[in-house]
Amino acid sequence: MNIRPATEADAAAIWAIIEPVIRAGETLTLERDMSEGAALAYWFGADKETFVAEEEGAILGTYYLRANQTGGGAHVGNAGYVTGANATGRGVARAMGLHSIDHAKARGFRAMQFNFVVSSNVRAARLWQSLGFDVVGRLPGAFDHPVEGFVDALVMFRAL
Repeated sequence: MNIRPATEADAAAIWAIIEPVIRAGETLTLERDMSEGAALAYWFGADKETFVAEEEGAILGTYYLRANQTGGGAHVGNAGYVTGANATGRGVARAMGLHSIDHAKARGFRAMQFNFVVSSNVRAARLWQSLGFDVVGRLPGAFDHPVEGFVDALVMFRAL
């Protein structure tokens, strides 16, 4: 698997991966009816570096890396990840997670923080914990899950 910086030519493939996740509304804190243009503008925002994971020319997942805060908090990285439905269980999220940790270190980040991991997204929480992230906070009922109702959000942190 190859992970590389995303280009504008990847936009359609990225949209095909993130649209179903946005529409499902179960893991990302984006509006479920967000337009393609708005979603891609967010994913490719000026504050982010965007990457794709590909295998044999097919894009299997995408993530972005950015500073979690500005000013005094700019030394802590933040990231968002989506794996394509057809690539679930193939190690794509783990590969992107490891790549993002290495890239964050190379950029000079001293830590990474995930501000809002939906607690019902058990696979993601387990993956991040296996990559050295600790749950440092729990926001009770902070996410309105379309099926499970109000569930907790986790704040996860890892020093680099």
